[in-house]
Amino acid sequence: MPETKMRTISYAQAINEALHEEMERDEKVFLMGEDVALSAISPATAGLGERFGHERVRNTPISELGFTGAAVGAAMAGYRPVLDMRRIDFMMLAIDPIANQAAKLRYMLGGQVSVPLVVRAPEGGGSQNGPTHSQCLEAWFIQVPGLRVIVPSDPADAKGLLKSAIREDNPVLFVEYRALYSLEGPVPDGDHTEPIGKAAVKREGADITLIGIGSQARNCLEAAELLAGEGVDAEVVDPRTINPLDIEGLAASVRKTGFCLIAEEGHKSGGVGAEIAASIQEAAFGALEAPIARVAALDVPVPVHTKLEAIVLPSTEKIVAAANNLLS
Repeated sequence: MPETKMRTISYAQAINEALHEEMERDEKVFLMGEDVALSAISPATAGLGERFGHERVRNTPISELGFTGAAVGAAMAGYRPVLDMRRIDFMMLAIDPIANQAAKLRYMLGGQVSVPLVVRAPEGGGSQNGPTHSQCLEAWFIQVPGLRVIVPSDPADAKGLLKSAIREDNPVLFVEYRALYSLEGPVPDGDHTEPIGKAAVKREGADITLIGIGSQARNCLEAAELLAGEGVDAEVVDPRTINPLDIEGLAASVRKTGFCLIAEEGHKSGGVGAEIAASIQEAAFGALEAPIARVAALDVPVPVHTKLEAIVLPSTEKIVAAANNLLS
């Protein structure tokens, strides 16, 4: 088999490529959202309006409830809408069509319809946008059966998983950490897809498992390099999909290392990390040599001030400190 060619592009460019390619591949795929046809609004959607026209790249009113309901109807009618929610914080204005309609209609109607809808939801802090524009809310949505939740951490997964999400016949929440948009990394040429529901080992190791969600997968990789300088061989695992969660893939790493630390940018109480920790202890309790540790945002609103924001949010340094504490 010929060797796959790789090129280096950014996370935002990877999303843009995935949208371009899927809209080229399937005329039923279309994009909608607030000012989504304006290239200057986001590098992730730049050029789409010019390429596909305003029938397939639709600007919407500032009404998340309204355009999400319209997207659910379009999906039921055989289209594959991709919603640009601008920020995950705004999704609470559209909870009903997502949680009570998109996620449940296929079940309630006995499989007579599917709802192939993708909701792109940028999120995260680090840019001093304050309490109502910096939240990480994916933990809310793993409580909704029927809704896939994907959280990619690098350009290759951003492209491959978005393409898979658009082809998925169930509704998908596609979480994009804004802090990762400028992150560059290798992405395969061609029709690159990644499987939904499969974790990925981003760094092999033997001493401790670091599980990083979204932006924290990058921090875990940085932490692993720092720990290596201290003689600690850390394995880094990225769940990539948190509903469905690849419990066996995560547990396999913990069985190898005996120690587990989970890092997420969402708040600690009731977070995705809590669900992963509970699942791992059910699957691999006998392998654990210490309680599972968690690093997450403090349980307070995300501040605007740079120094206060740094106190509240997780970081590479906090992961290193927590790993050393766990191993000691």
